[in-house]
Amino acid sequence: MMVRKTKEDTQQTYDALLDAAERIFCEKGVSNTTLNDVACAAGMTRGAIYWHFKDKKELFHALCDRAFMPMEILLNEIASASVEDPIASIKKLYVHFIEQASSNSRQTRVFDIIFHRCEKTAEMESFIEERDGKRECLRQVQSLFDQAVKLNILPPETDTWIAVQITHSFLIGVVHEWLVDPKAYDLASYGEAMIDCVLAGLIAKPPLHK
Repeated sequence: MMVRKTKEDTQQTYDALLDAAERIFCEKGVSNTTLNDVACAAGMTRGAIYWHFKDKKELFHALCDRAFMPMEILLNEIASASVEDPIASIKKLYVHFIEQASSNSRQTRVFDIIFHRCEKTAEMESFIEERDGKRECLRQVQSLFDQAVKLNILPPETDTWIAVQITHSFLIGVVHEWLVDPKAYDLASYGEAMIDCVLAGLIAKPPLHK
């Protein structure tokens, strides 16, 4: 019983530190925040934070992993299942992405940190380069576009990797700009229609291999 309680306490401490990092990164920016700032915000000692994270980059990595895990799970489920309509599956994934970015407060904060409060320092650039998961996620989306080619939804000469880049850039750009002025329009309400427009355009005039 004591072992289980210890594990529960450890997880609670870990989550509390991530919650505190989320708040402080939003307030001060990543570069201006120290691990001691996070520990103080969580009401803990420096020893507590160093028990879980060796440096700020590892803390930031864990914060992003926690936020993006639900989307990665959904992507894995879609990519590994038998898909009859791959474009509908891509739409489902992208709509979920927009909904999470615009309606889930944790996702919104983490995206805001990444886009607007994460200065391009050598430390953060190395973090971005180390996130191999991003390329793997894009490859999984590409596999769905590949299935669309096999089903003759897209022509055989479609460059599916460029199709992924088009849609990914659209999603990131929309969220990035919306976070600058969330009151400009209701992204949660219009997100699906915007995705429909992009996918319809891609099907009507897909990028072709050069």
